[in-house]
Amino acid sequence: MNHNNKWKFTGKNGEFKLNNADKNNYLYFPLANEAGMMSAITPGLHGDIKTGQNTFAMRPVSLEDLHNTKSARNFWVYTDNGDVWSAVGNSAIQFSQKFSDDNPEEVELEAGPLWHKITRENSNLGLRSEILNFVPANSDTVELMEVKLTNTGTEPVTLTPTAAVPIYGRSADNLRDHRHVSSLLHRTETTSNGVLVKPTLSFDERGHTTNNVSYGVLGGTTGGEKPEGFFPVVEDFIGNGGNLEWPETIITNSTDYLKAGEFVAGYETIGALRFADITLNPGEETSYVLAIAIDETGGNLDELANNYCSQESFNKYLAENKEFWKEKLDTVQIGSGDTEFNNWMRWVTLQPILRRIYGCSFLPSHDYGRGGRGWRDLWQDCLALLLMEPEPVRELLYNNFSGVRIDGSNATIIGSEPGEFKADRNNIRRVWMDHGAWPFLTTKLYIDQSGDLEFLLRDQTYFEAGSKLLDKDNNIYQGNIIEHFLVQHLTHFFGVGDNNNFLLKNGDWNDGLDMAADKGESVAFTALYGSNLLELADLLKNLKEKESIDNIELAKELLILLDTINSDADYDSVEYKTQLLDEYHNLCQSGISGQKIKVSINNLISDLGSKGSWIMEHLNRNEWLENEAGFNWYNGYYDNDGQRLEGDHPKGTRMTLTGQVFPIMAGVPEDQKIEKIINSVDHYLKDKSVGGYRLNTDFKEVKINLGRLFGFAYGHKENGAMFSHMAVMYSHALYKQGFASAGHEVIDLIYQHCKDFETSRIYPGIPEYINQRGQGMYHYLTGSASWLLLTMVTEIFGVRGQLGDLVLDPKLVPSQFDQDGKAGIGTIFADKFLNIVYCNEKKLSVRDYEIKEIKLNDQQVDYQIKDGYAVITREIIHELDSSKKNQINVVLS
Repeated sequence: MNHNNKWKFTGKNGEFKLNNADKNNYLYFPLANEAGMMSAITPGLHGDIKTGQNTFAMRPVSLEDLHNTKSARNFWVYTDNGDVWSAVGNSAIQFSQKFSDDNPEEVELEAGPLWHKITRENSNLGLRSEILNFVPANSDTVELMEVKLTNTGTEPVTLTPTAAVPIYGRSADNLRDHRHVSSLLHRTETTSNGVLVKPTLSFDERGHTTNNVSYGVLGGTTGGEKPEGFFPVVEDFIGNGGNLEWPETIITNSTDYLKAGEFVAGYETIGALRFADITLNPGEETSYVLAIAIDETGGNLDELANNYCSQESFNKYLAENKEFWKEKLDTVQIGSGDTEFNNWMRWVTLQPILRRIYGCSFLPSHDYGRGGRGWRDLWQDCLALLLMEPEPVRELLYNNFSGVRIDGSNATIIGSEPGEFKADRNNIRRVWMDHGAWPFLTTKLYIDQSGDLEFLLRDQTYFEAGSKLLDKDNNIYQGNIIEHFLVQHLTHFFGVGDNNNFLLKNGDWNDGLDMAADKGESVAFTALYGSNLLELADLLKNLKEKESIDNIELAKELLILLDTINSDADYDSVEYKTQLLDEYHNLCQSGISGQKIKVSINNLISDLGSKGSWIMEHLNRNEWLENEAGFNWYNGYYDNDGQRLEGDHPKGTRMTLTGQVFPIMAGVPEDQKIEKIINSVDHYLKDKSVGGYRLNTDFKEVKINLGRLFGFAYGHKENGAMFSHMAVMYSHALYKQGFASAGHEVIDLIYQHCKDFETSRIYPGIPEYINQRGQGMYHYLTGSASWLLLTMVTEIFGVRGQLGDLVLDPKLVPSQFDQDGKAGIGTIFADKFLNIVYCNEKKLSVRDYEIKEIKLNDQQVDYQIKDGYAVITREIIHELDSSKKNQINVVLS
């Protein structure tokens, strides 16, 4: 082993190695399956294992717990020379040696989707351990762990092996709420396979309820031998004065263990399994297989032990696990000229799947919430799903619309089932003003990918008070998806502040802007809503032309907000807008009538167009700034005093990245203005030491009239960190408007920073943000992964849909092609897997190349050039063979 402290890819599926991984306090790795088993594991095998907030097999951990708690997976050996060694590295003596010049141990981590292996070799003892953990890709909620021990010395050695995994066995709430009392509920049993605990009751926010969940640590040897004894009680295992890193039973090689069939009640439990002594000759090895299980049916888990605790079973399920995740990730295959980047993107592709499994909780950084996802997450995670697993998305999107309220807000507590929404916690309704924009954005991508315009006409319910909205006659009210869009967008259009931008309410995408509910305004999202209105008008034009639709049925109450249909509108008047919105809300609060009115689709298109166009003109007229230094950009916000946030200030120039991203994405500025924005962003927000573009400049003030984020130290989280989500959306916006070089630089800076492990201190993938010290934070569960995947596929490689037809519109810069001038992507479109290869032999820049030739499976194919990109009809793709990878070769010159 060498001591080069950076990870290095070793395969094509994202597999990597990292030496001395144990010398990092905050590294963790996810192990999970789609049945809901969620583990976190560190190089020292700390972390936790759970299926939900109320079912933790191991003690719940936050980031700081990874280095300051002793509760971890462990495996001990006592040698015939009287030496004590933790094969995991979790012993007091090993910690004392870690930083000494004569440390006898070398540690190497290997990992891949989704398995984790630590190899530890002790030159003094002549022992090597290889510990591999993974969660089987099936319906069982179990984590498997193989411990392989090898005699690397020159003499035979006799070992006494003991596995030791503390079993927490209850809700995360019990960490500080009746920790001891809840241990009195434990009913612990030793079986021939291991230690099981099934508490009698659950004490948590649900009340005192009968418990049906069993937890267990089970084990066996490669030869099928079972443990010979057990230490199932923590205080007995560690002894008086001992602890989990120096337990008395191990240090004294105690044989005072329990046999199978014993029963203990009312104590903290540990799965400590003593195996028979074994003698290893030089070069000889032996292995043990452990299963850490959660059974929510309350079973005795013996069947799991019989199924998993053997070498043959372990190898079988490991191979299945690797193949399962490979197939998942193969749905998007990035083939740029940088093989390291392609491997890195495998982990980015995995991250949206992890977020579906873990939600926004249940990894050590994400020590908030109680599982599940928020409203914004539902829609943005579907962006990646549309590219990876498009088949179920239609119904997922449809179900999600049932969370929209008739007042334009939405449910904020998301259930575990599709379309399940719950009443606001503590009956406190919070409204994030950006929430109405994401459903359209995601649905537009779905319709472009599928051509399914009829989706817009499907009727769906609305959410109200934890149930479905009823009309005045107590009938469940339904409106079509178009109506849902209108409710979400028009209520915001008329809900403006003193400066005629959409009210910020309890925040927008930036949850930290949560203290300006009265007069705060989000100029940034006013822009996004504006482009949505214009794009919705375009969709309605296509609906009319392709489906021969002349009228749309809408709720009678909604006509108030379609004001240009029957009267003149004065959108420059804040009073006019708020008065109309008040009228609409008053009608809804008194009970929706249930009556529908047919509205001419032409009138609807005209109304939306006029509203969207007004927003574009308003932003360019009133929110475009120029400071004393001659830099230009858009103001993004107003605070709770109605004051403009950005521009020159006595404490320094104030600028936000968000305020530039959404106007660019929305097409508000023309190219010349975009160039000026890029120049300003580079000047005020670009910082290579943190991986690229900061979220904002340092305001040097705790602005309690805008949001809690200003209480954070500058350079952390939403206060000026390189926040990946917004940075990637900045890149996406630049690509969308044709600024490929600038867009590429944003992503490249993030990638180069993340792969610099000495600085970023994270495994491959994209973190939520980079802190002031350049460290990646809140790894894995970030919406930036969905946006990066979307940007790679639809903008950089330019593979996207247009009302169901296939568009090829590459924006690859020269460095992204290989030495032969080729770059490729494999992706799903129209239920067919397409392998698309672009050939740019002269390594021309984006502005200098165009599509000259397209071949499909070595045959010329019909296509049209439209605005510089190629369009292949869906009918041609539909006729392809689904059972094979279809090859599209595109010549650029």
